[in-house]
Amino acid sequence: MTGAIEPFGTLPDGTEVVRVAITGGDLTAHFISYGAVLQDLRLAGHDAPLVLGFDTLADYLAHSKHFGATAGPCANRTARGHVAFGDTDVILDINDGRNHLHGGHAGTGHLNWTVEETAADRVTFSLAIADGHMGYPGPMRLFAHFRLVAPATLEVVYEADTEAPTLVNLAHHSYFNLSGEPDILAHELTIHADTYLPVDDEKIPLGAPAPVADTEFDFRTARTFGAAHGADARLDHNFCLADARGPMRPAARVFSPASGIALEVTTTEPGLQAYDGYQLKVPVPGLEGKRMGPHAGFAMEAQIWPDSANQPGYAQARLAPGERLRQTTHYAFSKPG
Repeated sequence: MTGAIEPFGTLPDGTEVVRVAITGGDLTAHFISYGAVLQDLRLAGHDAPLVLGFDTLADYLAHSKHFGATAGPCANRTARGHVAFGDTDVILDINDGRNHLHGGHAGTGHLNWTVEETAADRVTFSLAIADGHMGYPGPMRLFAHFRLVAPATLEVVYEADTEAPTLVNLAHHSYFNLSGEPDILAHELTIHADTYLPVDDEKIPLGAPAPVADTEFDFRTARTFGAAHGADARLDHNFCLADARGPMRPAARVFSPASGIALEVTTTEPGLQAYDGYQLKVPVPGLEGKRMGPHAGFAMEAQIWPDSANQPGYAQARLAPGERLRQTTHYAFSKPG
């Protein structure tokens, strides 16, 4: 049995975008080939969608803030877009002030992926990146595997290979909302990290990790997004789970007292970029006609630490020919009863 595939729209160049529906346990998900995006996610017994999204391709093209996208080839920020490969300096596309963010203007979250394989509970997308696209050496091949595992886990597995030394650091960029309320400020957040990366005004890491103890970034014990940062929240930071990619480890837990739904995040990745959605201000409604203003959803992006290419002490996102990248993250939901 395969996942149901249907048209979702047409890109300006005439390329068709499709939507794939899969089910597993208590979860139902819809993905679109554009950006390998998780367009909608539902939990049985809970009426509201668990992620922010749109009903039309046109709204994704015009208004999406990476909603549900697979961000890459190198997610997060690279200072000045600069990467040194031995004696060769590469400048990636500059799309975030003076810096590179989520693969550039035409990163993986803005490209149409190919549906490689579907089953009732899973779908695999692939994407070929040409040498020099957005400045990245290549060519490279990327794969995004999504599976729904009973009772209610979304499994995200990313794989990649390359024909030239390059950077690959993919991240799932859904904005979650566990209550269906206009904002997530009452959601309780726990992050299993003793350190985080302080950043400058351009959100570039300043260097070595700093302890979360005695700072507003201490989420080792559950605190609400609102209580931690107030109405003027500014949470968009990498939390250091480990020094390197490794076995699956606990990353975070988010709980909504309003719905009783909890989300547990586990990952192979050494970093978790936690973002409270403070910059959201979408001018059109999303799924079920809901408006998406500041803090409408939160992102939990498991990945290599940001700007690793320019930080020798960080785990690196570099991928060489003959190597095979594999990243795994689980988003496990639970509900009362």
